[in-house]
Amino acid sequence: MATIFENAFAEYNAFYNTLEIILFAVIIYYVLKILVTNNAKILIAGYVIFIIGTGLVFLFDETLDAKFFFLIPSLLSLAVVLIFSSEVKRDIWNVGLSKKGDTRQMSTISNDEINTYVSNIIKAVQNFSKNNTGALIVLSNGSIPKQVLDSGVKLNADISSQVIESIFFPKSALHDGAMIINGHRIEAAGCFLPITQRANLSKDLGSRHRAGIGITETTDVVTIVVSEETGIISIAKHGLIENYADFDKLQKTLNDYYWKDLSVSARRTKNG
Repeated sequence: MATIFENAFAEYNAFYNTLEIILFAVIIYYVLKILVTNNAKILIAGYVIFIIGTGLVFLFDETLDAKFFFLIPSLLSLAVVLIFSSEVKRDIWNVGLSKKGDTRQMSTISNDEINTYVSNIIKAVQNFSKNNTGALIVLSNGSIPKQVLDSGVKLNADISSQVIESIFFPKSALHDGAMIINGHRIEAAGCFLPITQRANLSKDLGSRHRAGIGITETTDVVTIVVSEETGIISIAKHGLIENYADFDKLQKTLNDYYWKDLSVSARRTKNG
């Protein structure tokens, strides 16, 4: 009877240890993924050296408890996750993304049509700036959470400066929310976005700017924000915001969106 119990506990310990190793490996992989995504080369080198160094210490020092080999790197991994909390939130939100966008059709859109989309968006944004009309535009590649889309009105409208300006007209029912542009369509408008909780932002940034930053902390998108008070155009990406965006900056941002992000998305959809 004792032998049966001993074997059972031995199998349990083997299963537990295997699970522990797998979990540890997943943590290391995820932390390295975050660091690589953010091009944190120094942190990558330091993290890898620390993991290897810790392993060597416990390998040659038999007096140390092996569980500390998992504990110490895990604490370091937790510190990295806290530093890059925005990226972690973005990964969590991306679990339930809406992938019903029109990016799969981008391969059929001509260069002239894309240039027309870019020109129309820039024209509308610059008119907002001149007239001190507040606006919040999200450039999505099908990566907007469903709950955000459901908070607004689905449009599936053509991109034109007239349509964009009519949506953000001060007396429009949708002007206070965000417009979601997905590829060559205006997917939705009047959407509510998550507000950033960062306390170190300028007090001059209102709720529209904080929403523009907040969605980029949780989702891989770019937002264009126009201040209702000053007419200043800002661009937010990866939780960071850049003010005083001029024509060249807007054009570069939109060209990056259409020629880079959407072409990658279209290829993935086609291959899938």
